[in-house]
Amino acid sequence: MNENKNNNILVIMADQLTALALGCYGNDEVHSPNIDRLAETGVIFESAYTSSPLCTPARYAFMTGQNISKNGGYDNAAYMPSTMPTFAHYMRLMGYRTCLSGKMHFVGADQLHGFEERVTTDIYPADFGWIPDWENADDRIDLWYHNMSSVKQAGVASITNQLTYDDEVGTQSIKAIYEHARGEDDRPLCLVSSFIHPHDPYATRDRYWDLYENVDIALPAVSRPSTDQQDPHNRRLEKVIALDAVDISDEEIINARRAYYGNVSYVDEWVGRLQETLEECGMLENTTIIFTSDHGDMLGEFGLWYKMSFREWSSRIPMIVHNPSRFSPARISQPVAQVDVLPTLIDIAHEGTGAGKPDYIDPIDGRSLVPLCDGETKEDPNRAVSEYLAEGTGDPMLMIREGNLKYICCPSDPEQLFDLEIDPNEITNLINNLKYEPQRNSFRDQATSHWDAEKVKRQVIHDQNRRRGVHAALRIGRYQGWDYEVKRDPSNEYTRSHMDLTRFDITSRYPRPEPFNPRWK
Repeated sequence: MNENKNNNILVIMADQLTALALGCYGNDEVHSPNIDRLAETGVIFESAYTSSPLCTPARYAFMTGQNISKNGGYDNAAYMPSTMPTFAHYMRLMGYRTCLSGKMHFVGADQLHGFEERVTTDIYPADFGWIPDWENADDRIDLWYHNMSSVKQAGVASITNQLTYDDEVGTQSIKAIYEHARGEDDRPLCLVSSFIHPHDPYATRDRYWDLYENVDIALPAVSRPSTDQQDPHNRRLEKVIALDAVDISDEEIINARRAYYGNVSYVDEWVGRLQETLEECGMLENTTIIFTSDHGDMLGEFGLWYKMSFREWSSRIPMIVHNPSRFSPARISQPVAQVDVLPTLIDIAHEGTGAGKPDYIDPIDGRSLVPLCDGETKEDPNRAVSEYLAEGTGDPMLMIREGNLKYICCPSDPEQLFDLEIDPNEITNLINNLKYEPQRNSFRDQATSHWDAEKVKRQVIHDQNRRRGVHAALRIGRYQGWDYEVKRDPSNEYTRSHMDLTRFDITSRYPRPEPFNPRWK
């Protein structure tokens, strides 16, 4: 076997998992032993941020290493062209076998974007159905906007749409590892295993619910402010999620948090099973594991739920790089973001296989995290950026985290500045505090140089209208979906008459059995 076959990469991605709901990030209510152990023996980034607090935009940034204003991943119906380079393309150029199991919320006819194998369909639609309308930004699109049913109906379920999906994602991920171990392809494996949990609805199986039977689950640290104290974007999000359509009790809030935590434990169990499979196949020691999420969940903080906010519960994500044979355990305080994953993967692949680093086809916005994993902090920018260009706003929103400070700006909203070291709950806006005037002015300059907000707004509205027009046409007459169909060839699965059965039984087994040398010819 080629020795490079063991220089594998496993990216495990959760959905809507806030870093603040994990033990390794300081939450002592959540049962997440496998993820916590991954962090304890790996490199944990304490201040990792989504590049956009919404599913598809975050994932496009994750895949491309570009901010969404550059790659066009504005919202959950954003189209990414096949010509857009992703880390899957670069991994293939570097000699990797690339495989995707689970959600990536690609929109359009290309449902691979560089992956040569995809072993599940997606859980979300691949069409242009979920397009916001910035020209009517105050209108709710009830067909697909969030509402409070997830909170009102939180609790136990034996099976849900999401559990059905993630059971398949985990099973197919394990199968992909087994197939790689016993296969004859000598390339190393880059597998992305992407789960939908703990994304709402907040419904979890009995055994995960029961983990929290005697846990005193806290109410949100910051309750819903009065209307005049809630910031403008938070007020818009209250409408987006139809917060005032129902009354929510403290018991219902705790139930929703308990079910969410239960689904964190469900994902944690899959993390453990994937590691066990790697170990069983002799691959764990030489596989780099990256654990992350697309964005977080407000879980009732400031009265809000789900995502779409730059507040910590929504925008902070886990980021753990695990390869004890390469990186010593460490906790990294520097802010990082999803756009940093692509160059990190390229560096890891380069070091692991000796393959030459390909030139970037398009410019990227991220930087490799390998130097930080090695303790080289002096040259790091100590900075992360996040953009938001979807429902709940009608103007471009920008967040810059630099050191302990977080700056948020939007042309239609007052600026916000928080010092997270002294104010982790983001209660006190320091934008007019004279002590922070130099930092405020620096952030303003950075925002101005980052983008022309008015130009970005025009681009977003044009793109929304363009997709909306195309979508309207495609819904007339015969509808042809873009949803991914998993390709299987049953004629070459299991036992078939055209196969050399003895050889097939040997090649489908791992570890390989002793050679079989019968006396007959």
